[in-house]
Amino acid sequence: MKTNLEFLAEIQEPERPEIAYTTLNLGPTHPATHGIFQNVLKLDGERIVSGEQTIGYIHRAFEKIAERRPFYQITPLTDRLNYCSAPINNTGWHLTVEKLLGVKVPKRVDYMRVMVMELSRISDHIICNSILGVDTGALTAFTYVYQWREFIYEIYEEICGARLTTNMGRVGGFERDFNQIVFDKTRKFLKEFPPVWKEFESLLSRNRIFMDRTIDTGGLSMERALNYGFTGPNLRACGLDYDLRIAEPYCSYEDFRFDIPVGTTGDTYDRFMVRNEEIWQSLRIVEQALNKIQELEPGVFHADSDQYYLPPKVEVYKNMEALIYHFKIIMGEIEAPVGEVYSAVEGANGELGFYLISDGGRTPYRLHFRRPCFVYYQAYPEMVKGQLLSDAIVVMSSLNVIAGELDA
Repeated sequence: MKTNLEFLAEIQEPERPEIAYTTLNLGPTHPATHGIFQNVLKLDGERIVSGEQTIGYIHRAFEKIAERRPFYQITPLTDRLNYCSAPINNTGWHLTVEKLLGVKVPKRVDYMRVMVMELSRISDHIICNSILGVDTGALTAFTYVYQWREFIYEIYEEICGARLTTNMGRVGGFERDFNQIVFDKTRKFLKEFPPVWKEFESLLSRNRIFMDRTIDTGGLSMERALNYGFTGPNLRACGLDYDLRIAEPYCSYEDFRFDIPVGTTGDTYDRFMVRNEEIWQSLRIVEQALNKIQELEPGVFHADSDQYYLPPKVEVYKNMEALIYHFKIIMGEIEAPVGEVYSAVEGANGELGFYLISDGGRTPYRLHFRRPCFVYYQAYPEMVKGQLLSDAIVVMSSLNVIAGELDA
C-alpha cells in the first residue's frame, strides 16, 4: 500500500486520462461534517487527489446587519458566530466598544469575565475533542464527558438566564453580580470534573486505534499555518506558543499564571493533545479567578459610567432619568466618538477580532469580524490532499470549524 508521501508525489504529476477519478460531494448536509460544509473531492479510489471547499450555505450577513444596529443590539449577533463558546464572543465585542468609548471597567469585572471565558473555552474543547473521538468510532467517551458541558451551561444559566446563545454581559460589565450559586457550582465543577477529564484522556490519548487514525493525519507545518493566518490551538499544535492572553493581555490576564501547551507536527493528534492540555490550564485560571473575585469587594460588577452603562431595570420602572438613559443607550442615542479600533480576544478556536469604524453615528459605519474558523477552512484542501477519505472527517473535526464563523 502506498504511503501518504508516495501518493502525494504521484498526484503532483499532471492528471492521467487512464485513471478514472471519482468526484464526491462531501456535504453540504452530511452528519459527519458537523455543519453546513461542502467539499468537492476528487478521489483516486479512497485517496483524495484534490479538494475544493465552498462557503455561503449559512450566510447570515452579520456584519451588514450589525452596521444597521446600535452598539448594544449587536451582542446577540456575536452569540451566533462560534455558538459553542458564545460568552467569549460577547466579551470580545464589549471590549471593542469599550475601547472606542474609553470605558474602564473595575478589576472585579475583569476577573468575572476571565472566569466566564475560561469556562467557555473548557466547554468548547470538551465538544471538539469528544466529537473527534466519535469520528474515530469512540462514542462512549463523548457520552461520558458531554454532561459536563451541560454543567457549565447551568452556571451560565445562573449568571444570565440563558445557556447556548447567552447574550451575556454588558458594555461596561455585567447586568448583575454573580450570586452564591454561581460560585458554588463553579467550585463543584472544579472539584468533580478533573478526574473525569483524566479518565477521558486515558481512554483516547494512548488508544491504538485513535492514534493510528490521528497521528500523521492532516498535518501542517508552522510556516504554512502562519501563511494561512492560523491562530489558537491549531497554530499552537504546529509548535508556536502564540496566545493573545500572553502576547497582548486583556481583562487582566497578566494577573494569572498558566502555561501555553504546544505540539510539534501540527497533525490531528497534536491538535487533540493541545486542546486537552488547554483544558487543564483553563481549570487553573478559573480557580485563580474565583479566588481573586472573592477577595475583592462584592457588588462591583460594572463600570461607573452612567452615560454608557444601562441603569438597573427596577430604576427604569420608577425613575424618569433612568428611563431616559435606558432609552438613549438602547436606541443608540449616546455620543460615540469618531475613530477606528481593533480589539481581539483569544477565542476557544483562536483570535476572534472586531474591526470597528465609527463616524460618530448611532451604528457602526463599518464592522468586520476576524473569525478564526474562516482561516482554517482555507487550509482544509491542502491538509487532506493525499489522505484517505475517512481522514477528511477527522481532520475537519480536529480543526473545530464552526459554520457560524465561516460566512458572517
